[in-house]
Amino acid sequence: MDTTLQDALVGQVLDGRYRVDARIAVGGMATVYRALDTRLDRVLALKVMHPTLAADVSFVERFIREAKSVARLAHPNVVQVFDQGAEGAYVYLAMEYVAGCTLRDVLRERGALQPRAALDILEPVLAALGAAHRAGFVHRDMKPENVLIGDDGRVKVADFGLVRSVDTVTSTTGTVLGTVSYLAPEQIEHGTADPRVDVYACGVVLYEMLTGGKPHAGDTPAQVLYKHIHEDVPPPSAVVPGLAYELDELVAAATARSPELRPQDAVALLAQVREAHAALRDEQLDAVPPQAVAAAHDNAEDRTSVIPRALTSPTLGFARAGGPPSRPLPVNEHDVPDAEAALNRTSVLRTPPAEPSRRRLGRPRRGLVTVVAAVLLVLGAGAGVWYINSGQFTRVPPLMTRTEDQARERLDKAGLELGKVKHAYSDTVKKGTVISSDPSSGARIRSNDSVTLTISDGPKTVKVPDLSGQELAKARARLKEEGLAPGMVTQEFSEDVPSGSVIGTTPAAGTVRRAGSAIALTVSKGSPIDVPDVTGDDLDSAKQDLQEAGLKVKVSAQQVNSEYDKGKVARQTPAGDSQAAEGDTVTLTVSKGPVMVEVPDVVGDSVDDAHQQLEDAGFQVDEDRGLLGLFGDTVKKQSVEGGEKAPKGSKITITIR
Repeated sequence: MDTTLQDALVGQVLDGRYRVDARIAVGGMATVYRALDTRLDRVLALKVMHPTLAADVSFVERFIREAKSVARLAHPNVVQVFDQGAEGAYVYLAMEYVAGCTLRDVLRERGALQPRAALDILEPVLAALGAAHRAGFVHRDMKPENVLIGDDGRVKVADFGLVRSVDTVTSTTGTVLGTVSYLAPEQIEHGTADPRVDVYACGVVLYEMLTGGKPHAGDTPAQVLYKHIHEDVPPPSAVVPGLAYELDELVAAATARSPELRPQDAVALLAQVREAHAALRDEQLDAVPPQAVAAAHDNAEDRTSVIPRALTSPTLGFARAGGPPSRPLPVNEHDVPDAEAALNRTSVLRTPPAEPSRRRLGRPRRGLVTVVAAVLLVLGAGAGVWYINSGQFTRVPPLMTRTEDQARERLDKAGLELGKVKHAYSDTVKKGTVISSDPSSGARIRSNDSVTLTISDGPKTVKVPDLSGQELAKARARLKEEGLAPGMVTQEFSEDVPSGSVIGTTPAAGTVRRAGSAIALTVSKGSPIDVPDVTGDDLDSAKQDLQEAGLKVKVSAQQVNSEYDKGKVARQTPAGDSQAAEGDTVTLTVSKGPVMVEVPDVVGDSVDDAHQQLEDAGFQVDEDRGLLGLFGDTVKKQSVEGGEKAPKGSKITITIR
């Protein structure tokens, strides 16, 4: 029974834009729907948080964090996030709709894969994770359920719901959020997660693709966790004899129990995978694994769970919506987890097929059709070609990130011709490898047709032009013309370069930089001018002196008390005897006159007491002893009589006899 009719959200339009057409899958945090963006007229996947969780601020923040994190990863192997929003109780992500299935579906139906197919799937996964790692994020929940394989053969990584910034991932206390079978030892023991935990999980996924089973098994999740910490992942050749030594080495390197022994991130592992791939012979890559009967899959260990680090009583969440892509999953009383279980799993984007027609007598069962489709998909990923209609038509094999020679070889095997070879710059695709093809990978074309390739020339680089002597505006325009960005501007005095013109750049002219790089400019302030000291002068006289020196004058609206008479210049900025450029402005502050303070009467006091009183009142003290006062200690007279007022800071002379 198609239970989408029972879903209250089906048929509604969220935010006046997204028409919900059908439910795809139900997960622990969210339900995924197929929807139509009525504004752009495109089909997309709508991931809607369960309304019961939308009331929890922490889960809403985690949900939104997924949108922001993935939106920053503009990579062809990452499921793209288009939009994020909320309407009423519904918090949603609008995401790329991927027609196909998950790697878990393929493994469940097919079992072990040929090494070529396994590496062809792993490479784009690592490319996606590498982009995330270099952008500062860790996925933390890599597993076959989160690897989507499109009908066109493209591989994409989904479900960045547990993503964290590399800089902010720290040890947690008491629990680990993840999936039992793919947790790295340091996640279990310490709760820490850096890019190497994704490397470990990818090593486990590679083992699973090569052997059809997980490296660590147990009756309980606690037993599996214990093995992650205390036992090495066995070589795949121990299960599938005859597998190449290079494949054993890849798995061993990625799943080393000590994170220091693993590749530092997915980019480093990808380099090792490509090196191993290139070293393997065709017969090693195309070795057929032993056929295995698909057993009932107990996915208890595949759930994203909160695991107590003590390993004594793991708390498992409910399994995510699983199974091969068929009609939307029904909801019954067993599908509705309790609150705690709902918080402990993530959801996977699933792809619904076209609406099934009424089943006729003798039609193959859906399960068999799914098995055949999964096998064809694996063969398509491994050999890079799908032949249909007895060879009259074929599909363009996956060519992304292949060298021109490798792409030519794949096209030959597919019975296709290499047409034009174009070149384009790319910041993300390695120089010498395929950026795109026309027709694109997976396109259905006639045998012997030609395919045009676009090869990466790597990032576009530009030589920094010589801008010396150019006016600042023209220099900025020149940088933009050359494909560079004007950067920070600093000013310096120069006897040789006119004011406002460029002295030089950082980096220097002739240096090669990636297009779009910012170039700092040093601009001349012209020859330095000695600033006259006009403090204490009349305001009009001070203005004239400064203007004759080539400077502009600004008078501050604020006046201050100072030692100078009212109307005189109390201070200036920049100060006198400093240097400024022609046309610079000097700000003058006018004096309100000194602060008048009452003078203490110190006649008859001892010299020490007189000093103390006068200085406390804010005056300077000078002594007049003369011949008669050389040995005296009493003040006989003071220059300003006690009780009168004098400018604060002025000098009072005391006569001693």
